[in-house]
Amino acid sequence: MIAQNDRTYDEYLDRTRQQRMDEYRAFLRFPSISALPDHAPDVRAAAEWLAATMSSAGIEHVDVSETGGHPVVYGDWLHADGAPTVIVYGHYDVQPVDPLDLWRSPPFEPVVEGDRMLARGAADDKGQIHAHVVAAGALLATRGALPVNVRYVFEGEEESGSVNLNAWLEANRDRLGADAAIISDSGFFEGNIPAITISLRGLLYTQIDVVGAPLDLHSGGFGGAVQNPAMALAAIVTALKGPDGRVRIPGFYDDVVELADAEREAMAALPFDEAAYRESIGVPELVGEVGYTTLERRSVRPTLDVNGIWGGFQGAGAKTIIPAHAHAKVSCRLVPAQDPDVLYERLRDFVAEVAPPGVTVSVRRLGGGRPSLTPVDHPVTQAAARALEATFGRPPVYIREGGSIPVSASFESILGLPVVLLGFVQPHDNAHAPNEWMDLGNYELAIRAIARTFDEIAASGV
Repeated sequence: MIAQNDRTYDEYLDRTRQQRMDEYRAFLRFPSISALPDHAPDVRAAAEWLAATMSSAGIEHVDVSETGGHPVVYGDWLHADGAPTVIVYGHYDVQPVDPLDLWRSPPFEPVVEGDRMLARGAADDKGQIHAHVVAAGALLATRGALPVNVRYVFEGEEESGSVNLNAWLEANRDRLGADAAIISDSGFFEGNIPAITISLRGLLYTQIDVVGAPLDLHSGGFGGAVQNPAMALAAIVTALKGPDGRVRIPGFYDDVVELADAEREAMAALPFDEAAYRESIGVPELVGEVGYTTLERRSVRPTLDVNGIWGGFQGAGAKTIIPAHAHAKVSCRLVPAQDPDVLYERLRDFVAEVAPPGVTVSVRRLGGGRPSLTPVDHPVTQAAARALEATFGRPPVYIREGGSIPVSASFESILGLPVVLLGFVQPHDNAHAPNEWMDLGNYELAIRAIARTFDEIAASGV
């Protein structure tokens, strides 16, 4: 990967474009689906490939570090005497690919369509990880050094709840000393406008299980005499949220901090076309909590959603039964100051309160993470902003996103680090959906913006 005879960074990138495209495709071919146990060998293989590629780029002390689950790939370069140290985070695991029939091409056979790389993980998050590795390799090839000290932490369980990450961070404190963390797992604003994300919502993920009889019952012989678990589950789910979009769980909004007027005005000033947004999603109407704009509802307000629901007969034709059980996956997005531990207890207690008689109901917690917030005026945030403007040709906007990256709060709470969310993907990149894609123009400029961000951080004297 390293060629010592290129005189400038851009010349080196121009000369090696095909090589990094080949590497990018190779990375995307690993079906590293962390949530599915059958793919554990593929996750491991992706980690080993990533570690080898990092070493080839010149990153040192590369380690496929065990976690009790899927490994963390760690590496560093620490020879910038007197310069700040940053942690760069990304994740090499990916989401499942269903429904498979909606993909235009096999999800792990990457193809280029126009200016887009199409594959699972192309944007979330392998493309952004690879841009960081390429940026480091190009700097080391052309300058022989990085302008700052960098520790790379690439996770293999982000898409399955990061269940082992906090313990790994605690166990590896001694090799994670830094001045700030950069997370490249976010994106730009509508219209592909460069953006820095300053807040992320947290997550509470649960499963509601409703059980009636031990076996399915004949609806003719038992209908009218027993509770139907599917209908009981429907009643529970309906009780969770009102027609005004407000969550009905007692105490759900107790810790929500309303935006200041100036913050709401800044959000309202963003160049957001609501009609175009609705059309791009393909829904007839936008709905949500009364009293808040679409931008506010999708980023700074807490939510509750059913992510999946099942139970009973689902095949072709008719089967007259009362199902023995029914289930729902329910998640809540949380805003700063909301505690997922507290809200799990409130959700569990409310479900027990509204559950109809005649069934056994339980609520299991499947995962989650805390929300995070980073000041706009932090020196590393401003260094990233200058780098984005210099590379993409316009100053970034500062946005709040509705997604959750649990490691962001973990870096803050466990390591005491400010976090800058420096991502490069376009909105509507189909992350978590069929036909995920990465804009190759953004990918190429990301490599240059990463190097420029390191230069700006070095000059800022963090």
